[in-house]
Amino acid sequence: MIDLEIPLGKRTLKYRLFEMLPATLSYGALILLIVLSIISPILAAIYVMLVIITLVVKAVGIAIHTIGGRSRLDKAQKVNWSERLADLENPDKSYEDLKSTKSKAFGALLHVDNLRLITADPELFPKPSALYNAVIIATYNEDYAVLAPTIQSVIDTSYDNKKIILTIAYEQRGGEAIKQTVNELKKEFGKHFLAFHLVEHPSDLPGEVIGKGGNITHAGRFLKQWLIDQKIDSKNVIVTTLDSDNRPHKTYFDYVTYEYIVNEDRKHLSYQPVSLFMNNIWDVPAPMRVIATGNSFWNIISSMRPHTLRNFASHSQPMDALEEMDFWSTRTIVEDGHQYWRSYFYFGGNYSVLPIYVPIYQDAVLSNTYGKTLKAQFVQLRRWAYGASDVPYVATRIFTHKRNVPLYGGIARFVRLLDGHVTLASVSLLVAFGGWVPLWINSDAARSIPAHQLPDVVSVIQQIAMIGLFITVFLSFKMLPPRPERYKRRRNVLMLAQWVLMPLTAIIYSAISALYSQGRLFTGRYLDKFDVTDKATHDSALVARKQSRKQKKSKQTD
Repeated sequence: MIDLEIPLGKRTLKYRLFEMLPATLSYGALILLIVLSIISPILAAIYVMLVIITLVVKAVGIAIHTIGGRSRLDKAQKVNWSERLADLENPDKSYEDLKSTKSKAFGALLHVDNLRLITADPELFPKPSALYNAVIIATYNEDYAVLAPTIQSVIDTSYDNKKIILTIAYEQRGGEAIKQTVNELKKEFGKHFLAFHLVEHPSDLPGEVIGKGGNITHAGRFLKQWLIDQKIDSKNVIVTTLDSDNRPHKTYFDYVTYEYIVNEDRKHLSYQPVSLFMNNIWDVPAPMRVIATGNSFWNIISSMRPHTLRNFASHSQPMDALEEMDFWSTRTIVEDGHQYWRSYFYFGGNYSVLPIYVPIYQDAVLSNTYGKTLKAQFVQLRRWAYGASDVPYVATRIFTHKRNVPLYGGIARFVRLLDGHVTLASVSLLVAFGGWVPLWINSDAARSIPAHQLPDVVSVIQQIAMIGLFITVFLSFKMLPPRPERYKRRRNVLMLAQWVLMPLTAIIYSAISALYSQGRLFTGRYLDKFDVTDKATHDSALVARKQSRKQKKSKQTD
């Protein structure tokens, strides 16, 4: 059986070299600019222009995908996926009723074609009535106010609740408070589902880092035995993992179940919704709103590029596939993105991620105080950037004679993976400061026309790139949930003004967090603890800020 695990403890020399590769390239890209500026300002100018031109080309594609993805998201949310799923129960009749349709609804013609294929060979496609959706909600120490709306959102979906198996995977290290909370939740919501399980993940299990992967894997193993006891075939179960603050779109489970049925190679697929960080977007500080909106748009863009799509946060996968792979990795703090690579290598390259064009809504970062929120945002992005730890995992399985995936396909995926992490860490810094570095470092640069004019050229290109920002701002306003009554209309002005912070957030948060995580990998100081993102509600944050102000006034009085 193929070894799917990330090594713990001492790594081989080959593995360590690939661990050092992201930081070598990211820091090297910045150092190279300094070296070129010293040697030749002209070479430095050419280098910066090549970086910027590459970025502009990418930006054009990103703008196109942003508009197209937003349109697809709008259309898919208007589809009655429950009705389409019901059509699959009796495909012969449904096909006769719909074969002459001229509907322009999202996927309408494809739906008719799916019915035709199912009618031709019904044995290949399971009936909706035979399937179940298992939902695993991972939690550490979140309180009732965070978890209850998540469970309620599952209840409020259009999918039959009595076909849902809900499991709350909670941590023993969360203490008695979380145990009381989940028992209260089961008492209140348990009656709505086919089953409602509480699974406590023991602390300090051998071979595990402190993270979500161990928690949901423990719950998955419990679910595996429960299905055996209930005589439910695992190939008839779709598993969705949710974080404690996730709210699936009302049609999500119908949509996923539909796609699971109509794709014959269903075992080798996972299903990825669009994560939108919009639950509390009106409540969080401006820098967090910019980051959350940017991350939401990146997820929309990713959905338009299925060949590069990876598992992120909440996603769904067949239970039989999960059982074969022993669920998720328990050795990484980024188990979601890593699950793509686990699955890719386990199935010998026959694996892909299917976009689901409806959202799962998540919280933007919000802690009890402004300072804690700023810190928590960095911690979250640092954890995401630690996905660079997949670089050695992938490289050592591709560049080996024991390779079990196609060489060229594997290399293409590896290059995209590495490029994404290096770009995140270095490009925003090169674009922001690259035009001035030759002038700062080399006094001869002032006499070099290309180097002297470089800041002006960079400024013009940055102004052109603002078009993409305007598109983002326009679409972000269309994505916003209704303004809460507690906020006046002037809050809308702040939601517009916040975008001046985008360059700062790109550098201070995205680039620095990536450089930090890659630096940890380079030096072998591994991140082996999942730092849970604070999930304060608006009310709890408001109370905490008032208490903080009172304490400051009290100290000043004393």
